[in-house]
Amino acid sequence: MQQRARVTAADIARLAGVGRAAVSNWRKRYDSFPTPVGGTAASPQFDLDEIEKWLAEQGKLTAVAAEDRLWRSLLAAAGDPSEALAVAGDHLRGVRTLPFENLRPDLDSLAAHHGHRTVFAQLWQRFADLPGQRAVTTPDTLARLMVVLAGVRDRTVLDPACGTGRLLRAAADRGASDVYGQDNDPAATRLAELWLTIHDLPGDIHTGDSLRHDGFPGRTFDTVVANLPFGLTNWGHEELGYDRRWEFGVPPRTEPELAWVQHALAHLAPGGRAVLLMPPSAANRRAGRRIRAELLRRGAIQAIIALPAGAAAPHAIGLHLWILRREAGPSAPEVLLIDATTIDADDGVAEIVKAVETGTGLAHAVPVIDLLDEEVDITPGRREPANASGLDSAIVVRESQERLMGLVGSIQDLMPNLDVPVEPTGPLPAVTMGDLIRSGRLQLLGPVRAASTDTDPIPDCPVLTSDDVLQGRPASGRADLRPTPAIPLRPGDVVVPMLAPHLTARVIGDEIALLGRGLHLLRCDPEELDPWFLAGQLRTSANERQAGGSSATLRFDVRRAQVPRIPLEEQARHGGLFRRLQGVDDAIRAAAALSGALTRQAADGLAAGMIRAETEKL
Repeated sequence: MQQRARVTAADIARLAGVGRAAVSNWRKRYDSFPTPVGGTAASPQFDLDEIEKWLAEQGKLTAVAAEDRLWRSLLAAAGDPSEALAVAGDHLRGVRTLPFENLRPDLDSLAAHHGHRTVFAQLWQRFADLPGQRAVTTPDTLARLMVVLAGVRDRTVLDPACGTGRLLRAAADRGASDVYGQDNDPAATRLAELWLTIHDLPGDIHTGDSLRHDGFPGRTFDTVVANLPFGLTNWGHEELGYDRRWEFGVPPRTEPELAWVQHALAHLAPGGRAVLLMPPSAANRRAGRRIRAELLRRGAIQAIIALPAGAAAPHAIGLHLWILRREAGPSAPEVLLIDATTIDADDGVAEIVKAVETGTGLAHAVPVIDLLDEEVDITPGRREPANASGLDSAIVVRESQERLMGLVGSIQDLMPNLDVPVEPTGPLPAVTMGDLIRSGRLQLLGPVRAASTDTDPIPDCPVLTSDDVLQGRPASGRADLRPTPAIPLRPGDVVVPMLAPHLTARVIGDEIALLGRGLHLLRCDPEELDPWFLAGQLRTSANERQAGGSSATLRFDVRRAQVPRIPLEEQARHGGLFRRLQGVDDAIRAAAALSGALTRQAADGLAAGMIRAETEKL
């Protein structure tokens, strides 16, 4: 008998858009809550059909996307995420019938309606969203950066540690002609090969240890990209001591990353380029200094890029990108060292690419001879001179100083007059947000879920994320990873992050964006509610206690918040006050950021002799 789809408490929380604590409370408060059908006492599992029915009866769920239901059913039937995706892919490409007979009609129906490639992409997205996959997969932004730097368009690409093929997919999206990969995880390479086949892409995937059992011996490729395994202790040092790939020196046992570097170079065609994600220690460990020196002397290193912490796992450290080349002519006399540790990982892609292509901006060109000292340390931040800011330091400092003075001056103009009456009137009568929603004066939309095939994409429309709201920045989420349902934001909408250190509300202006995941959207009836009044009242300390929990990072349920019950005209006066206070908050935040930048710029300018400190008059 086929096992029915099961969900955990975390899955239920995601479906209902609440925290796991809320699910735990439901189990205690409602006798009608479905009983567990499996799992353990600490991590029970529930029948998806029963949970969906219960949530719908309680008004806590609108619908479950067909792809979500199918994916959960596949997981329950297969028992392993990789196997669930693989058997679905085999069925979609027609090589092997889905072994779970009761799920075939659902899979066939989706494929007939959306196409087999689209359905496979949607199932893959749910596979990639699993916590275990996010921990081992190259993030999308970093993958795009790596293939752009490698210059993969119309070129052949090799990833010798491909996993499920994330970098190869990014290369194909960028226009690579052929993609090749190898990995020692059979489940991962099965999925990578499946993806290649379903999309009819030329290439090949091998299973095996790339260092010990090279799947492409003697073959060269135009580009190599890889997110390498770090810190291997048993990588084949003893049996590979005389391998012909070690043309720059035999890697010590403690330097597996330099073995991977030479493996990549051995597979590069003349004029080819490799981009490898490396641990920062590979740039300065003493055991590898002789190989680094030989790589420098022979022009194999084009650039080293220090990335900000969090760009990829392990997230606690800032990783490096090594850009390698197989010179077709004389080697270059310089190496680009690029310190990108202070830029935003998502927003800094163009800046990094410009630095590599032009040698300007973040890039610092260092003569090879200067790097060939006793340590051969090629860490970017340690090689940047004090005067790296250039001849325009004085101009930059002056501009920042003028902008900061303007911002500070504007704060006084923005500050509203807060009148404190001699005799306070006392608390105003209040109404809960839940009551406003039930009365129809306020709509609660969201939260949205992961991408689905149910709706058509909205071209050139970014997604507003929780971080955007918390940091006061424009929508920055990727338009191609659209949420479902797709909810376009309107002027006057109030957006509230569900998970945040403090209850925060943002009133939408004229920006064009979609509502992102983890956000509540409150849409006011303009005849009944002023959005700025609503947003301001949500931020009271009482509402933070009422709508939140007890942990350091709170999950907020805005339906429990309260707002004063006052006429629309008085709401508008309150809203105007909150709007001006928000302007003060925005100006102070911008001034704080600019103040820190000005301090760094002034220090650079003083060190470079481009500005001087005036003698203060006593």
